[in-house]
Amino acid sequence: MIVAVVDYGAGNLRSVEKALERLGGNPLVTSDPAEVLAAEAIVVPGQGAAGQAMRSLERLGLIEPLRRVMSEGRPFFGVCLGMQILLTRSDEDGGQKCLGLVPGTVRRLPAGLKVPHMGWNQVELTTDHPVFAGVPNRANFYFVHSYYCDPEDPAVIAGQTEYGVRFCSAIAQGNLVATQFHPEKSGHIGLRLYANFLEWAASGAEAAQP
Repeated sequence: MIVAVVDYGAGNLRSVEKALERLGGNPLVTSDPAEVLAAEAIVVPGQGAAGQAMRSLERLGLIEPLRRVMSEGRPFFGVCLGMQILLTRSDEDGGQKCLGLVPGTVRRLPAGLKVPHMGWNQVELTTDHPVFAGVPNRANFYFVHSYYCDPEDPAVIAGQTEYGVRFCSAIAQGNLVATQFHPEKSGHIGLRLYANFLEWAASGAEAAQP
């Protein structure tokens, strides 16, 4: 199974690639729309700013391919910035239109907090999903971010974290899962998420919720 790791200039690609390789996956780091469309599963990692990310996706011709693979039901994993750009819009960069795959807004963490929110924090799991199988509730994962996702539909929230505000740190919607934290930087428990994703993808990515 070819897993496209989408390269849109937002970094953190090699650690994701190595994690998937370690687990027996077949990752392909690519910015080629045709290779994304041909892949059996998609991972969109990233660090950086929403505006630059969306401009890069547009320049590379990746916006419609990403929307297409989502609409076709292929397994899709967004990480950090790769989660944020899935929403409708971001307050970052003065307001930025995003992919619109998950209705909602990306908001800045509250004033007075040290940003970015960097380091280990607990994730309270709020739904039962195959990608989180065997992951203890309130396990610690590694975060680096200044903005957080605020989905319109609370039913898509798969995990929540406290940092000045209780925010959505994981999303599960149909064939899509996404995390604000970095599984590839979160030790063995993070690798468990990627292993679960590969198994879920290979089984047809039947979600535990609509």
